[in-house]
Amino acid sequence: MQNIQNLISQLESKIPFYEKTNPSVSNATVGWQIEHSLKTIYQIVLVVKNSNPQEYQWKFNKSKLFISILGFIPRGKAKAPKVVLPDDTISEESLLLSLQKVKSALQEWDSFDKNAYFPHPFFGNLNKKSTMWFLKLHTNHHLKIVNDICK
Repeated sequence: MQNIQNLISQLESKIPFYEKTNPSVSNATVGWQIEHSLKTIYQIVLVVKNSNPQEYQWKFNKSKLFISILGFIPRGKAKAPKVVLPDDTISEESLLLSLQKVKSALQEWDSFDKNAYFPHPFFGNLNKKSTMWFLKLHTNHHLKIVNDICK
């Protein structure tokens, strides 16, 4: 799987197409997909940063196992939490600002404890390594949608 910085760079390269739509792929614009991906990364990094690693507990999760074997997130099967839904004011400037926030937040990633975690609504508690797996999986999911919209 690709490195998260590489995926973010690919999202960044699509910012000029932020207004593009393709209703046969998604009702959302390229900009919406990019903003959602960046908000998700940023919010999850903040949660991991502020988590208490001593509270982390691993638990087997069938959904996580299934998706990890599948290697991708099926389209249209999950609903995003409100905190990572973009508002209606997406612009090239707002996307670039979100991009900078994400890049800045990720600079701290290596300093987080290995048991810093994110409580995922379907996959349960994800430690630092599993959280990065999810961030790459999720970002790649939306990047594929962006690429399909741009075709």
